[in-house]
Amino acid sequence: MGKRLSSFDRRRFTTRGKLRTININQNPNREIRPRLSVHRTNKGIYAQVIDDVAGVTLASASSADKDLGLKNGGNADAAVKVGKLVAERAKKAGVKKVQFDRGAFLYHGRIKALAESAREAGLDF
Repeated sequence: MGKRLSSFDRRRFTTRGKLRTININQNPNREIRPRLSVHRTNKGIYAQVIDDVAGVTLASASSADKDLGLKNGGNADAAVKVGKLVAERAKKAGVKKVQFDRGAFLYHGRIKALAESAREAGLDF
């Protein structure tokens, strides 16, 4: 018998899996966009812009980056700064449109703050 997955793991697999297969299968009616993947922990927040077709990370930022100089990476203010930084780095890499991949995390709090600040900084999703 297989092991039972928690509801968190089920959400994570379905959300990321759908986005990944859409990008890899290259549906001709759909624009292929890199994924803005977000991961949240109690101590920090991490964001990456990933090209699933090539399998490479185009840009990344986290609350642990020395550029930000944050004392506490586990709050909404840190998420706002990380969102702006990942958007700036993505634009430098030539990425303007992305798909937002929140994984199993609900769209509120720090995840929402990161997404809104990335939109304000110029990413389109």
